[in-house]
Amino acid sequence: MDDFEKAILISFDESGTIDPVLKSQAVAYCQQVRETPSICRLCIERLICTNFVQVRFWCLQTLHEVLCLRYSSLTPDEKLYIRKSLLSIACFEGSDDKNLVRVLDGPAFIKNKFSQVLVTLIYFEYPLIWSSVFIDFLPHLSKGAPVIDMFCRVLNTLDDELISLDYPRGAEEVAVAGRVKDAMRQQCVPQIVRTWYDIVSLYRNSDPELCTSVLNSMRRYIFWIDIGLIANDAFIPLLFELILVEALPEQLRGAAAGCVLAMVSKRMDPQSKISLLQSLQISRVFSLVYKDVDSELVSKLAAMLTGYAAEVLDCFKRLDSEENRRISMELLDEVLPTVFYVMQNCEVDTTFSIVQFLSGYVATMKSFSPLREKQVLHVSQILEVIRAQICYDRVYRDNLDMPDKIGREEEDRMVEHRKDLFVLLRSVGRVAPDVTQVFIRNSLATALVSSSDENVEEVESALSLFYAIGESISDEEMRAGSGLLKELVPMILSARISCHSNRLVALVYLETITRYIKFVQENTQYIPLVLAAFLDKRGIYHPNLNVSRRASYFFMRVVKLLKAKLVPFVETILQSLQDTVSNLTHIDWTSKELIYSGSEDGTHIFEAIGLLIGMEDVPLEKQSEYLSLLLTPLCQQVEVLLLEAKVQNAEECSAKVVIIQQIIMAINALSKGFSERLVTCSRPAIGVMFKQTLDVLLQILVVFPKIEPLRSKVTSFVHRMVDTLGVSVFPYLPKALEQLLAESESKAMVGFLILINQLICKFSTKVGDILEEIFPVIASRVFHILPRDAFPSGPGSNTEEIRELEELQRTLYTFLHVITMHDLSSVFLAPKSRVYLDLIMQLLLYTSCNHKDILTRKTCVQIFIRLIKDWCAKPNVEEKVPGFRRFIIETFAMNCCLYSVLDKSFEFRDANTLVLFGEIVVAQKVMYEKFGDDFLIHFVSKGFPRVHCPQGLAEQYCQKLQGSDIKALKSFYRSHIENLRQQQNGSLVFR
Repeated sequence: MDDFEKAILISFDESGTIDPVLKSQAVAYCQQVRETPSICRLCIERLICTNFVQVRFWCLQTLHEVLCLRYSSLTPDEKLYIRKSLLSIACFEGSDDKNLVRVLDGPAFIKNKFSQVLVTLIYFEYPLIWSSVFIDFLPHLSKGAPVIDMFCRVLNTLDDELISLDYPRGAEEVAVAGRVKDAMRQQCVPQIVRTWYDIVSLYRNSDPELCTSVLNSMRRYIFWIDIGLIANDAFIPLLFELILVEALPEQLRGAAAGCVLAMVSKRMDPQSKISLLQSLQISRVFSLVYKDVDSELVSKLAAMLTGYAAEVLDCFKRLDSEENRRISMELLDEVLPTVFYVMQNCEVDTTFSIVQFLSGYVATMKSFSPLREKQVLHVSQILEVIRAQICYDRVYRDNLDMPDKIGREEEDRMVEHRKDLFVLLRSVGRVAPDVTQVFIRNSLATALVSSSDENVEEVESALSLFYAIGESISDEEMRAGSGLLKELVPMILSARISCHSNRLVALVYLETITRYIKFVQENTQYIPLVLAAFLDKRGIYHPNLNVSRRASYFFMRVVKLLKAKLVPFVETILQSLQDTVSNLTHIDWTSKELIYSGSEDGTHIFEAIGLLIGMEDVPLEKQSEYLSLLLTPLCQQVEVLLLEAKVQNAEECSAKVVIIQQIIMAINALSKGFSERLVTCSRPAIGVMFKQTLDVLLQILVVFPKIEPLRSKVTSFVHRMVDTLGVSVFPYLPKALEQLLAESESKAMVGFLILINQLICKFSTKVGDILEEIFPVIASRVFHILPRDAFPSGPGSNTEEIRELEELQRTLYTFLHVITMHDLSSVFLAPKSRVYLDLIMQLLLYTSCNHKDILTRKTCVQIFIRLIKDWCAKPNVEEKVPGFRRFIIETFAMNCCLYSVLDKSFEFRDANTLVLFGEIVVAQKVMYEKFGDDFLIHFVSKGFPRVHCPQGLAEQYCQKLQGSDIKALKSFYRSHIENLRQQQNGSLVFR
């Protein structure tokens, strides 16, 4: 062993015992050797004389790199030497020399690397330079297994590195692959195929592993060689004989099946394909599938049969003649029972889409009316496949029941997996509705009768089938109980499933009842069964907290739909919910489990109760009693928590904050059931109770002024009370708004402005006094928070802080728009607000011309249009807002209506930009109506000359503006602007 080999061994060492300095020196030395001119000769000489596999691998790796990176710089002699040496090694030439190492006897990774080097040479040289490479190789295959094995490796590597379309290829690689395939087809493919046949025939008993390698190589090439070389009287019998002889190893039989699959999958015209498929007599392998479903052979046979069935189906779709379609359907009828068995019991190859195939087959059934007897049988088998495919594996039962990471991943996977299967189910339901409903009924009946902890997955899948088919049933059919619904819905409502404690079973059971509740809406005799399902241990009192919470949500949806039909049951429902409500209205704040169990706890129950007791059908006395029993303890709890919070530390307060949030959400949800008409007109006493509640909850902002989650929840409740109490909420607004506005930052200000927008939209000018009082504070706060300059753009600008500020700015524009559109623009002119008027005008002007969001620009233009209408009388009348008229004519009109639309960023092909342009044209029309010639003369005489507008176009503009056709004006002005742009050629940018 010389220094060269020592250096390679040290550089490959991973034991950690080598000194790092020595290792780096060894790596540097190897790199130095790699750069020598004679490196190719050195590598080949070492390759055949060294005993160290590390050295052999280094030599092969270096050869590969040299060929890839420096092939064009090699001399003809070097290329010839490499060519001859590699073929000599691959073909065992000179193998009698005892001093030479036989590379082909080395480990697999050395042989694979050698084949990669040889294929790289083929890439550059075949067929133009080294045209005989394959022909030269073939005679040496008689030397036995090592050479045959290397030949297979070379073919496999050629496929992997160049030919196979399973990997993305560049244009050059595609061109080279085409050149190589064309040359091989013309020159050597028939000889190679003959060699494959001879090798498999000769070695099938003595060396089945070698035959397996040969068939696996052959499978790769069937896709692009002449199919007649394989699909013939020699090869087809051989392949099926290999598959059927049980004494042969499974790997060999599976490889033969892979070749048959490649044969049937090869692209060809449908007439030739159906003839080939018919000639295979595929039924002879059916019995093999039913033996050991977990074996590798059965997996290969499953792939072969599913691939065969997919090709037959494709032929049926593409063939025109009745005779060929009949043959296709007969072949399909023959193979489908075995395919259905495979789909239910075997690992199906991932490249085969069960759903896609079955959907295609179901689609063909639409042309048959009525269905043939065999097709009806196939529909039942398809439904069996769907049920098997959607069934959870019981090994995940515990992971799914109390979900851990594995369980959550499996549930997510199954949800995704089921989507297409349920689409298929509904397709089957449309083709064969009676068969589908009977299948689901039988599945449900079997599952419900024999339900136990042993068949949890079967129960869950049967319920899921019934749930999924419900999506395709119309509301009318649902209410009428068409088909078997009259039998199925009562069946599951009255079912007592012994495995109901399982989370998945309980959830799908409740979800299914909720989906079919419209049936109960028309068949009210089943309401007690529905209520029982939700109000016992199957629903809200389920031991699994996840199920209990979800049941609350489903129950709320059920109440929302049945509503008035539940009036006779209100007392019963409230009694059943007494324990749950008591737990939620008397919270022990020391219970960490409750504090951290989720912020949405209980809200759905309160919403459901609110919907029940908020109906006018409930007597006033009962309504007041029910509401008091809920609101009083919740409000008392808030008051106690607020008192204690004043004297407790931050950690104890944080626990209280969570509970107060839950209480606010509960009250908020409860109030959704009460209409404004009920609480303000027919039953004002109920309104008083909500006003008292609002009073209590507003105290939260005094004690916790800076806790954002609490501010958000209180704001949400004020929103709710605005809708519920109507104008009677007014006395509470000053205090509420004052507290919400205090110490509010950008995020809180957004919520506050949205609340003010709601008030304005609901009450319009009635909130004028309130708005006039708070507007100066709002303006001061917003202009203090927002930056005076434009927001930064580019890398690093998309921070949460910037996003919050942008959201505040957008909400501010909406706020100003809402004010102006609801006849409240006088608020801007109030004494305390007037100081902000110039700032607002400059902001609106800049935004209407420059903002990156086109719809925001449109909003600002609309604000200006409305302000012009509100503040500007006819010409020659004293100004309502001194200076505004001049600002609009000289600044807004020029910058927004002319210069901004001339900018190349103003893209007329964009739909939103066209809407903005329409508003800009309307603004010009309004300015002419209000200012007359003052506007027109200034716009035409000052603006148009600056943009080099021809006199003729200016005159046309005046005529169009003075006319009454706004569409004609818009069309002309767009054409006008586009003409001006062409004249300027984008060289002028006005701002």
